[in-house]
Amino acid sequence: MTGSSLPLLKAPDSTLSLLREGYDFIARRCDSLGTDGFRTRLMLRPVACLRGPRAAQAFYAPGRMTRRGAMPGSVLALLQDKGSVQLLDDAAHRHRRGLFLRLMTPERLERAARILREEWRAARMGGREIVLAEEIGPILTRTALRWCGIETADAAPRLRCEEFEAMIGGAALVGPRHWRARMLRRRSEAWAREVIRAARAGAAPADSPLAHVAQHRDPSGLALPRAVAAVELLNLLRPIVAVGRFIVFSAHAIVTRPEALAALPDTPEALDWWGDEVRRLYPFFPVIGGRVRTGFDFDGHGFGPGDWVLLDLFGTDTDPDAWPDPLRFDPMRHARARDPFAFVPQGAGSMEAGHRCPGEALTAKLVAEATALLRASRPEAPPQDLGIPHDRVPAAPVSGMRLRLQEPLPPCPG
Repeated sequence: MTGSSLPLLKAPDSTLSLLREGYDFIARRCDSLGTDGFRTRLMLRPVACLRGPRAAQAFYAPGRMTRRGAMPGSVLALLQDKGSVQLLDDAAHRHRRGLFLRLMTPERLERAARILREEWRAARMGGREIVLAEEIGPILTRTALRWCGIETADAAPRLRCEEFEAMIGGAALVGPRHWRARMLRRRSEAWAREVIRAARAGAAPADSPLAHVAQHRDPSGLALPRAVAAVELLNLLRPIVAVGRFIVFSAHAIVTRPEALAALPDTPEALDWWGDEVRRLYPFFPVIGGRVRTGFDFDGHGFGPGDWVLLDLFGTDTDPDAWPDPLRFDPMRHARARDPFAFVPQGAGSMEAGHRCPGEALTAKLVAEATALLRASRPEAPPQDLGIPHDRVPAAPVSGMRLRLQEPLPPCPG
């Protein structure tokens, strides 16, 4: 950092504090210091930690940050890996990003919702007690495979689900569970490379997401290396399975905030508002990291090329300066105009030019659809531990959300 006046924490290193406090680490210190940022060391490396809409706007300015070197290699290996879109910059990033954005058409989003309805019904969860966190992964794995154009009968959905859930749950871990997740990631990549090979030989359905990934070419007109195409295929499939955590949180909100559900208007938009409030208030991605490419000032604090910056996503989504009564679950707040840099569960800024998650619209669609299915099932929650520890990343209800869903569900439209 060049000439930065951000407060410097007294502790020589904050790694253990971050691990102990998880999602609350940055926000607590911003609150106690009365600032939107501070300096410290993590893993003995100097870092600036920022929170709030203005910080998000500064962080997501196009071309200002690179993701390369911004996250630990253990996280990168499970959630992105080498050659992925998140590790590209400038024209190469925009070109690869266009591949994902072209898949987010209204027709494809509706198709994803329809597949989810079909797989939800096929799972026959009604009339018995379930643990939603255990049931939703296989449902979403089959949804993801079908949506991408991959035959589930040939894809070993149980193995794929095991791999995707290990990647999601193991990224913030150390030790045997992390290394097991790395092993499963390698198995998943080997499978994906074979899927890409078969797709390039003509096995992919025309205009399917799989076909688009297999046929994508870089700006020079060359096809992606098969290993890179396989990584990008996983970057379509794995995040769909990760949406299950938001769906579990939606169920948590349904059973713990019945008054909010009762006040929800019976309109499609209301389900979007509910899903947005779930994504805002419940902890999912804790932070996003970046390395400064071009120097800038933030409230008089100077940042130079190479500086490491962490933006607190969860803390920004619950920033008391940006959200009235920020810890109250209120879907109706999303019926009104909101600061786009205050709502950052999956990033902020330009969808076309920046690093905001290109699958955010798909996430929102699946959460809204699952919420409709849950509401129609009239869930009952037996006594259980509904706590959500913030020192566990990614967070989840301790009980996994034990539910009894009622039958029958309404008929599947169309």
